[in-house]
Amino acid sequence: MALDPQLLDILACPDTHHAPLTYDADAQTLTCTECGRIFDIRDDIPVLLLDEARRPAAEAS
Repeated sequence: MALDPQLLDILACPDTHHAPLTYDADAQTLTCTECGRIFDIRDDIPVLLLDEARRPAAEAS
């Protein structure tokens, strides 16, 4: 199931910059347009917790 477009319009990164997020339906993730953190979507619910976010692969090493 895809996320509601209205929900996507109001979701933002939980970090202090509150940047918009981009949605990847195939990967079931949301990615911050500023810091690049990747947030998983589990059971159609975005998990917007900084502690559970992943960094982009280039920064992870």
